[in-house]
Amino acid sequence: MGLGNILLNDEGIGVQVVREMENLKLPDNVDLLDGGTGGFVLLSLFQDYNIIIIIDATLGDEEIGNIKVLEPKFSSDFPKSLSTHELGMKDMIESAMLLEKVPKLYLVAVNINPQQDMDMKVSPVMMKKVPEIIDMVLVILEELK
Repeated sequence: MGLGNILLNDEGIGVQVVREMENLKLPDNVDLLDGGTGGFVLLSLFQDYNIIIIIDATLGDEEIGNIKVLEPKFSSDFPKSLSTHELGMKDMIESAMLLEKVPKLYLVAVNINPQQDMDMKVSPVMMKKVPEIIDMVLVILEELK
């Protein structure tokens, strides 16, 4: 599931990765989803799936373009600053916990510049990171076999 606001350049990196992955041959049990800016609309997915890989931008102290894979179990395990939809994602995780059905989560977090222009194009710097992000997702999928 790629998250992000496609109107704010690199903030939409998660959505861009999912769009690129649509061109790949993936296992039949893998669904790709453009989750947009997240929030409670996606809560039903937590009931429908046992495993969810989330690709999202984060605002952190690391170098711009730094990518890391996290396995959050609680909303507090997410980076301190996910991008503009931070509250919605953390609230969604906590709500899923109340429903007692939280899938195994993987977060592929990509550190972006906090200053984003209003433009629907991911920057060239971040576009160069897309293959690396896809490779990380594919490694997770391979480990899950």
